[in-house]
Amino acid sequence: MAALDFWSNQEKAQQTIAEANALKEWLGPAKELDGKLEDAAVLIELAEEEGADASTEADVANELDQAEKLLGELEVKRMLGGPNDAANAIVSINAGAGGTEACDWAEMLLRMYKHWTDDHAYTAHIDEILAGDEAGIKSVTFHVKGPNAYGYLKAERGVHRLVRISPFDANKRRHTSFASVDVVPEVADDIEVELSDADLRIDTYRASGHGGQHVNKTDSAVRITHLPTGVVVACQNERSQFQNKAVAMKLLRAKLYQRELDRREAELKKEYGQKKRIEWGSQIRSYVFQPYTMVKDHRTNAETSNVHAVIDGALDPFIHAYLKEFGGN
Repeated sequence: MAALDFWSNQEKAQQTIAEANALKEWLGPAKELDGKLEDAAVLIELAEEEGADASTEADVANELDQAEKLLGELEVKRMLGGPNDAANAIVSINAGAGGTEACDWAEMLLRMYKHWTDDHAYTAHIDEILAGDEAGIKSVTFHVKGPNAYGYLKAERGVHRLVRISPFDANKRRHTSFASVDVVPEVADDIEVELSDADLRIDTYRASGHGGQHVNKTDSAVRITHLPTGVVVACQNERSQFQNKAVAMKLLRAKLYQRELDRREAELKKEYGQKKRIEWGSQIRSYVFQPYTMVKDHRTNAETSNVHAVIDGALDPFIHAYLKEFGGN
């Protein structure tokens, strides 16, 4: 009982810190924007009194450019109005058909999101990873923790398409690979998701990934199957079976919660008209390395020729374009 109280208090403390960080996400840029506008107003006033020169005009233009950038960032934050946008995110990447090539693409996406989380001072923690037979990964599930993590990363949900000369093809032919990215919000403890023990099959097994000698010598990894829906979750990277089970249950609650949200959205689509669907075979974004370089989002038409920067985590233009078009949906 004491252990459960400890974990409960820990999560409450983390939630309080997350709420404080969310407020800072607004207050910091708003205060900085106010300062930029005030500086520009002072420069304009001096120019009117003493006469403007090229240097003063350049300073005013610079302050206004920075103010416009900050205003754009605040506009994006305002669009994070979905009921779960402030939550942490649980991201799953699954390689599509295509064997080694698809597994390598899935691992490239994992690195891309790792770069993005690092750039935004978010923390990313892998819960479960399955290596490919020859290279790359078949699947991975990881937590991203930070203010509005789900609000931003929900823009990545869908099928991602890669076109390149395959490094695994001795004939240097161009290949097309697919990987699916699923993003669900981490469900808060005050959201009820009914789970019956009779509906769960819990299996333990020996972890095969990173984690040191302890996890590799004991059956500490946990896999939970929700029998009514067939949803399967697993966790192997915590130090004990107890902790792995706790994380796996959280993953399961989040996936079942998202499943219910998707069901309700589907009902609304039937009643009020069909919106854009995200499903296997209808990619949301293409990453082209050959015969030219381009990344294009097929939902917003946002694109860039700097594919290498995107692979290195420069996702903000695509995420912001998505939020501006779809807002808190």
